[in-house]
Amino acid sequence: MRTECLPADREGITKAADILAEGGLVAFPTETVYGLGANALSVEAVRRIFEAKGRPADNPLIVHVTDKEAASACGEWNGLADLLADAFWPGPLTLIVKRKAVIPAEVSAGLETVALRSPSHPSARELLRVCGMPIAAPSANRSGRPSPTTARHVLDDLDGLIPLVLDGGSCDVGLESTVADVTGEVPLILRPGAVTLEMIAMVAGECRISDSVMRELKKDEAAPSPGMRHRHYAPRAQLTLVKGSPEKVCELIRQLAEKSEKTWVLAPEDRVKYYRGLNTHSLGGDAKETAHRLFHLLRQADEERVEHILSETLTSDGLGLAVMNRLARAANFHILDADGKASQND
Repeated sequence: MRTECLPADREGITKAADILAEGGLVAFPTETVYGLGANALSVEAVRRIFEAKGRPADNPLIVHVTDKEAASACGEWNGLADLLADAFWPGPLTLIVKRKAVIPAEVSAGLETVALRSPSHPSARELLRVCGMPIAAPSANRSGRPSPTTARHVLDDLDGLIPLVLDGGSCDVGLESTVADVTGEVPLILRPGAVTLEMIAMVAGECRISDSVMRELKKDEAAPSPGMRHRHYAPRAQLTLVKGSPEKVCELIRQLAEKSEKTWVLAPEDRVKYYRGLNTHSLGGDAKETAHRLFHLLRQADEERVEHILSETLTSDGLGLAVMNRLARAANFHILDADGKASQND
């Protein structure tokens, strides 16, 4: 199969809508990352997503819709969903509600719920408008790889596997959407993102974070949200996170980095100076900048055939929790404590 890459303009979007109507796959930009879209109402089309990505069937998909009205046709809409959609849609917030029969069980990995999102990216919104159907769309990468934030990243993983990529430039946020379960009385964050716990609590009065956000799921534990069960966001290099007091973190990273020439060090902008002489890359000056550049850095490391990546950890408040969630899963929870030099998940 030849993969075509077209600008996300009227012509490109029209062609993409035709492909979706025929049951095909299209990669398209959103404000978070690029998505790999298919007709969410078609079992055959949805199965093609799993085949192209090499995605395990127990990993649910997110359904993209234009607005609350379209969402309520896919899931059992409720007052809490309505409240949060009014506050954050269109935008990087996915809401989990009870699934309606119109959405195939394959979309939700057999769960009775469905994850719904209304993206804010103008090209994604126009594609939804033109095609007139809900679009099931995980990130447009091979399963387990760092999510794509440019059309080039999509082609690196899926060239020859899908018919079309719509090029809408670089994604603004750079991390996948926040996923919140709103089937109960209190919103429960299953995957952190740009819409933070604090932001949701300001609207809903209360918000909780699932304890599974920063741990591996057990073998018999269902994954209610994308990005929970399997190793995700991972570069080909071995990624190790180092936590602890700043001085000890720097000391341990230096010791480990000296063992291999093909090693990168990732650190916040104000910490880069402590790693002079090493192949060090800045994570940015704040969590927002880190979110925007993280997946690009991990893919760049692959391009340069880096074998080991050593990264400082960030504070897990606000957007920092989303960044740490992605880093921890990319590292398969391989985290060293520089103060005690104890390892998790060796």
